[in-house]
Amino acid sequence: MNVYLIGYRGTGKTTVARLLADNLGWKAVDSDEEIVRRSGTTIAEIFATEGETGFRDREAQVIAELCAGDRLVVALGGGAILRAENRQMITRQGLTIWLQASPQTLYNRISSDPSTSENRPNLSAVGGEREIHNLLGHRLPLYQTCADLEVDTENQTPQQVAHDILPLVSNHFGLP
Repeated sequence: MNVYLIGYRGTGKTTVARLLADNLGWKAVDSDEEIVRRSGTTIAEIFATEGETGFRDREAQVIAELCAGDRLVVALGGGAILRAENRQMITRQGLTIWLQASPQTLYNRISSDPSTSENRPNLSAVGGEREIHNLLGHRLPLYQTCADLEVDTENQTPQQVAHDILPLVSNHFGLP
């Protein structure tokens, strides 16, 4: 009985996960933060030393372990859906909610977050809003395949998003 929040970085997955978990009395976990905690290094450093494949291997291991948990609200990294085994695990093990926003909004959120540049690398040579457009174009069908629910975060605060999701989660799991 877990909730998985998927979507591109900047959609509010980590903040919404914490708010939702607080309301449910569950535990919130951010898969990227768990990778950083276990490795003792940043995601940018993992990409620099092990490449994207090394990072995705670490990510798959963390996701497998989280899927074995219960009553977790898991904020997954934006690219967690790239591997078929990750998609299969999260869709079998709980409710998957896709948080969305426009590429321009995502770019604005990401570029205004001071921790982004030191913790999260660009995933292509293009970078910026163009990279977001390109990656979303590739990831969109994968997010759609996994999502039980889709939530637009465009003009909402994380508190509003969590408030809107809470009854959907409660209903799905038959919670009071």
